[in-house]
Amino acid sequence: MMNLSSAASGKKQYETLLVTETKPFVFNVQLNRPKNLNALNNKMWIEITECFNELAENADCRVIVLSGVGKNFCAGLDLKDAMSFGQGLAEHDDIARKCKFMNKKIKTYQDTCTSIEKCPKPVIGAAHGACVGAAVDMLSATDIRYCSSNAWFQIKEIDIGMAADVGTLQRLPKIIGSNSLVRELALTGRKLPANEALQCGFVNRVFDNEEKLFNEALSLAEEIASKSPVAVQTTKISLNYSRDHTVDEGLDHIRERNQAMLQSEDFINAVVAQATKDDPPVFSKL
Repeated sequence: MMNLSSAASGKKQYETLLVTETKPFVFNVQLNRPKNLNALNNKMWIEITECFNELAENADCRVIVLSGVGKNFCAGLDLKDAMSFGQGLAEHDDIARKCKFMNKKIKTYQDTCTSIEKCPKPVIGAAHGACVGAAVDMLSATDIRYCSSNAWFQIKEIDIGMAADVGTLQRLPKIIGSNSLVRELALTGRKLPANEALQCGFVNRVFDNEEKLFNEALSLAEEIASKSPVAVQTTKISLNYSRDHTVDEGLDHIRERNQAMLQSEDFINAVVAQATKDDPPVFSKL
């Protein structure tokens, strides 16, 4: 098993994240503020965006596992750090200037979750323990979600006098299929335990403990990483596009992409291997 830290591999180091290449072409991005229950401060919001934008362009990365160090995946927004909002607002007397300040801040946080969703490399969320507020925002932006049996999820924003504004209300209804349940969770702030998260489709597998969770997430990532990166990345891009467009628009989109992608060496090599029942090909970096 490869276990190269970002320092050892020459990759950028982060203050709030631990990034390791755990298998060839598989990167593990861990939220790394365990003393703060991995609550997101301003630095972590910015570093997550930077990290996923970097991995999106990194040819050595084909799949990402997103997890957390310590007892919890993520306790949500760091409320102490968020108090700095007040200091920023205090610098402006006029409501228009205050709104401009807040708009920019919220957009920065929204872009963090969007960077996970728009990263062309599949992202597997491996959640354990508390997954509160911003944690649900992030997990809603991942492609595949696994969790341990002790995981629980909570749209907590309603309890601090605000509507969730970083992606949960936009993405979750398209994930679990029950608009009624989404509204119940968002309007009450109640906890969603792992077994119910499985039943409603927010996660598709639950494991007995964190070790099994990570091992299975890593095994899945390794399997996906062995596939053609052309096929994998095109599939994710097409799925995201089709989710937000009509069937006809989705068909047009994949046809326009595949008229080029089907001419790649990946397609030719994979078809030959399947037809001859030969060993799976080793695909070039993309």
